[in-house]
Amino acid sequence: MATREAQVNRHPAARKPGWAGSVLGVIGQLLLWLLVALLFSIVAEWVGQTWVWPDRGVEHSRAMLEREAAYINQDFRRSAIPGVGEPAAYVRAFADLAYKGLVVATGIEWLLEWLGRPPDPNGGRFQAKLRSGYGAAEPYVLSAITITQVFALRVGVLTLAMPVFVLFSLVAVVDGLVQRELRRWGGGRESSFVYHHAKRLMAPSIAMAWVVYLAMPVPMHPNWVILPFAVLNAVTVAITASRFKKHL
Repeated sequence: MATREAQVNRHPAARKPGWAGSVLGVIGQLLLWLLVALLFSIVAEWVGQTWVWPDRGVEHSRAMLEREAAYINQDFRRSAIPGVGEPAAYVRAFADLAYKGLVVATGIEWLLEWLGRPPDPNGGRFQAKLRSGYGAAEPYVLSAITITQVFALRVGVLTLAMPVFVLFSLVAVVDGLVQRELRRWGGGRESSFVYHHAKRLMAPSIAMAWVVYLAMPVPMHPNWVILPFAVLNAVTVAITASRFKKHL
């Protein structure tokens, strides 16, 4: 008896995290996915800059930034989020904040400016090698900075697009509940298999919109990515609501 109690005390039951721990876990996973998408975007730009569009160089990433901003200027005049006046200024602020926070505030801008100067004859061999070596890497460094701004701009676009997912989901919930009532009173079959699989796809359908849009290595209109995934999310919500058990 004593041995069994000692074993129980030695291996206490794992405690489930509270709501704060769950929220922090979700935020940590979101930041991890954002970092992975950013790294993929930078690597994809470097690959294209080396083999696909070598003649354009860093101008390709700069053109991407201007094109993405132009999409917002032309097609998005108003926002459904309270407090957001002009969507173009809102998303551009994300790009400016990314540049100031990651390049200016960290001192990278000063370092790149110093490395871009001609080698100083009185600065020593190490300084000369750094500046001469930076000449070959400069287009890749500048394109990485610009792609980071494109990434931040797209994050701003996605925050503006969240009401679309909410609106589509509300319509899908109403439609799904109507289908549930028809199934309930018509004696339709109940399938927990379909319900659980549709429920599992709700969150990934939103997350994939973020991953796909943020990782695109070419200019992409937001509607081409956000609307298909919003429809997919609405379909999963409607199926989940319609397949919810008939009797509570």
